[in-house]
Amino acid sequence: LNQRSLINITLLLLKKLNINKTNSISMNNQSTRRNFVKTGSTLTAGALLASPYIANAAKDDKIIKIGLVGIGGRGSGAAAQAMNADPNVALTAIGDLFEDRIKLRSRILKARGRDKYQVPDDTTFIGFDAYKKVIDSGVDVVILTTPPAFRPQHLEYAIKKGVHCFFEKPVAVDAEGVRKVIELAKKAKEKNLSFMSGFCWRHHQPKKDVFGRILDGALGDINAMYSTYNGGEVWKKKREEGWNDLEAQMRNWNAHLWLSGDSIVEQAVHCIDMMQWAMGETLPTHAEGSGGRQVYNDPDKYGNIYDHFAIAYQWENGARGYHFSRQQNGTAGSYELELLGKKGSCSAKNRHMIDAGENSWRYRGENNDMYQSEHDELFESIRKGKAFNDGERAAHSTMVAILGRMVAYTGQKITYDDALNSKETLVPENFDWEMELAVPDPPVPGVTRFS
Repeated sequence: LNQRSLINITLLLLKKLNINKTNSISMNNQSTRRNFVKTGSTLTAGALLASPYIANAAKDDKIIKIGLVGIGGRGSGAAAQAMNADPNVALTAIGDLFEDRIKLRSRILKARGRDKYQVPDDTTFIGFDAYKKVIDSGVDVVILTTPPAFRPQHLEYAIKKGVHCFFEKPVAVDAEGVRKVIELAKKAKEKNLSFMSGFCWRHHQPKKDVFGRILDGALGDINAMYSTYNGGEVWKKKREEGWNDLEAQMRNWNAHLWLSGDSIVEQAVHCIDMMQWAMGETLPTHAEGSGGRQVYNDPDKYGNIYDHFAIAYQWENGARGYHFSRQQNGTAGSYELELLGKKGSCSAKNRHMIDAGENSWRYRGENNDMYQSEHDELFESIRKGKAFNDGERAAHSTMVAILGRMVAYTGQKITYDDALNSKETLVPENFDWEMELAVPDPPVPGVTRFS
């Protein structure tokens, strides 16, 4: 607005609000526009905001600075959604392990973010310590989308520095990492820092409605759940000439247990998180299951992960959750969560419907972009100073998935408590580009031991 328009609007607002002689400028003294310009400094933005009507309409014009750590496909998407979540944000720093990834993806981000993309060369960082440099660059919120092996370490530094976090699922690859994230979630609450996970289905309106009804008792007590994440092979990269052990594994991270946590933890955890949602976040008492490798047969390309899992979880009330997932080309796809309760059944993932006789229901509302919605909610929470924090919930859902991996690898029945207190650590303490990092053999049920 130009000055004349601002003056006209302000005078109109003052007249509507019947400002009297106690105000800095009285409508009774017939102040001219010229007088208003001269004395307008006494009617500050704070004075205008004293009216609740004006206050509710005002926009906070503070620029929220965003940093991105991990500029892969999901990281680029999350950064673009963050730039679109609020009118006064800017992406100001990027970090990644590889320079070529930044050069490729940053051009795309710049085109999507336009004037909100404000990343100069001196806040573009490469290497294992890039996350520290991004967080230390003066950002208000950091997006953490590297392979999940590094999530606890990156979150710890962000919370220490007082920076809001958006972090992709899963939160860790082993129990040690999960335990750390649970503690970090508590510290984030103490500091009133937003601490949002990438469990995006929690922000999908059809699912919010259907799970809300389930938790309100539409199905009665849940007896059984059937969850699937059955699909084809996801991307894998063969080792190229010139790559050392560490680079070969980092560039093919989802094929390696220590980096990804295996597919049940890195990918199928979405379905397991929805089972947790349906159970009101009550944790299972134990699990049994199996899994293996049928098509992932080349260690250079497929690392040491499994290509299929079949897990049975049990809760204290007797409810059971049956989870099936696979990454095998040419197989029937299925991504669903079906629930059976005392009052009826439900398709919670795809059809968003409850079959319960006269109380049957189906979602008929609008769909929403859940990826955008989660960032909208995140930045709104930062604006309002009311931190969003689902860190403990996300950590436990991750641990339930890790429990499934553990029982499949060992062939043993394992309790949730034993799994959470496991001494297993998968991530090396230190990294060196010249380090030898052999790919371990895939686990063998009955041979691989729980620790």
